[in-house]
Amino acid sequence: MSLSIVLIIALVEGLTEFIPVSSTGHMILVGHLLGFKGEEASTFEVVIQLGAILSVVVLYWERFVSLFKFRADGFSGTKAISSLALACFPVLLGGFLFYKQIKEHLFGPYTVAWALIVGAGLMLLAERFSKKSTTESLDQITLKQSLIVGIFQCLSLWSGMSRAACTISGGLLSGLSRKASAEFSFIVAVPVMLAAVGYELLKNWRIVVNGNLEFFVVGFIVAFLSGMVAIRSFVAILGRYTLTPFALYRVLLGVFTIYVLG
Repeated sequence: MSLSIVLIIALVEGLTEFIPVSSTGHMILVGHLLGFKGEEASTFEVVIQLGAILSVVVLYWERFVSLFKFRADGFSGTKAISSLALACFPVLLGGFLFYKQIKEHLFGPYTVAWALIVGAGLMLLAERFSKKSTTESLDQITLKQSLIVGIFQCLSLWSGMSRAACTISGGLLSGLSRKASAEFSFIVAVPVMLAAVGYELLKNWRIVVNGNLEFFVVGFIVAFLSGMVAIRSFVAILGRYTLTPFALYRVLLGVFTIYVLG
């Protein structure tokens, strides 16, 4: 592990975690190119995801505080907690039941490349067949829409599909606006990522404690800062464009990767 590799991987994580291009897929591909592999590399990638999670909590702290405010309307209290539970439970259950198979078969550069292409197709279909937006704000989201987003999020267990791409596509197809879909995707990411990251850290905590701790700290900070930039930029882009440019990027990257792997 070197400082240059730490900075590159952390930037990749922060800039791609919350946009629909797959942060895990990018880290796998970049790690493959840089020879960044092994237990310490995998643990580092988990730690920097905590930095990305923190960026969402900081930017949307009012939304998280509202979870504990029981108002008659809006995304708060029982309604908000129920929405998050419905959106998170399917993917958490799937990850728990098929963890071993996912790690063994869906974390390679070749499978990631195909997932990038398939995920791009999903995004284009979501843009083409999305319902007319009936939910402009997260405060209006229904439990049915939350469950639809949760079901689509299960597709993100295939590394390269992108959790953001799957949840935003599910949101569009259920009648959420692009802005509401993106915001719900950001909020849902926190409990899902905390569960996944927490599990991985419990398994590999000794590597963090006995490894290059200063690199873990630097990676955490870089992922946090770049995550904040990515979220703000993505929301601004969605206000003017569709998901199509991101889908085209995914196809080009996927095809290029398959060609290089030969």
